[in-house]
Amino acid sequence: MPPEKQMPGEINKLRGEIDRLDDELAALLQRRAGLAQKIGALKQGAGAYRPEREAEILQRLSGKSGVLSAERVVAVFREIISACRGLEEAIRVSYLGPEGTFSEQAVRKHFGRAVEALPAASVDDAFRRCESGAAQFTVVPVENSTEGAVGRTLDLLLATPLRICGEIELRVQQNLLSRSEKISSVKKIYSHAQSLAQCNGWLAQNLPSVERVPVTSNADGARRAAEEPAAAAIAGEAAAERYELGVLARAIEDDPNNTTRFLVLGTIDPAPTGRDRTSIVLSAENKPGAVHALLTPLAEHRVSMSRIESRPSRAKSSMWEYVFFIDLEGHQKDAPVAKALAELKRRAPYLKVLGSYPAAN
Repeated sequence: MPPEKQMPGEINKLRGEIDRLDDELAALLQRRAGLAQKIGALKQGAGAYRPEREAEILQRLSGKSGVLSAERVVAVFREIISACRGLEEAIRVSYLGPEGTFSEQAVRKHFGRAVEALPAASVDDAFRRCESGAAQFTVVPVENSTEGAVGRTLDLLLATPLRICGEIELRVQQNLLSRSEKISSVKKIYSHAQSLAQCNGWLAQNLPSVERVPVTSNADGARRAAEEPAAAAIAGEAAAERYELGVLARAIEDDPNNTTRFLVLGTIDPAPTGRDRTSIVLSAENKPGAVHALLTPLAEHRVSMSRIESRPSRAKSSMWEYVFFIDLEGHQKDAPVAKALAELKRRAPYLKVLGSYPAAN
């Protein structure tokens, strides 16, 4: 006899308690939404999205874990925040499309589902939509833990008037998707070049002779695979659902910690939270010791540097010269960071503060 039929009284009692809690939760959610609406009215047109406030809420609630993990608790409250934010303002976010990409997953992870996500054909177009006002924010990939920096994003950061106001770290799970039911039936694989590189070891071992075809995005690869019975794609589960593909193999990336970092860009400047990051780009004089001299103020003011990336300068008069993208721990309004930046401005031929923003959870 099934256990549920053996103990109907106890199970019904627990279900009744769950129903009462659900009613309480629904009432509390409505109360929270009402308070959010009142705050929106008091703001008198100021933007609803305040990344520093949302980061503080989620950081506090992550300490409320128990039966549910901190990650699950944060995911639930992110959607609650998203729904309440949507009552204040309709938010549009551009991203590198098409639908079903990891970039779209990053948008949903950070903003929740109560925003309008606008797929763009390229990183350039994602920037342009935000710069023109068609979207209030854009989400773009900037680096991968396996394959390194996304060069085009770095190039666009040099010239854009947009500022970094948030970051997202997305654990990237690559899957082999296909209409075929057997891996042995696959004759061609579509995917973005970075994803093909991230799965190179697995492909060499399991599909060594299958043709690999780089495409503009993983979602585009999934779309193509859906049109060819003997083709497959490397992409996330969102692409599998959207293009109705089966998952032939899960988590085929060579690095089990494969993570992509995305930036949120807009026109706002988040206030300090106590757990922030500041991104800058600067140039150095073309002479020995110039880079070391520029980094000295960071050491003098005890400012930690979490990342440095060199990139060829795009200035026509600067052939073979480089700019340096640097991530600093702390907010530009924090005294040590502010002092270090002031010194850097005096020493560097060029310096641009790309933004200060809450560090990813």
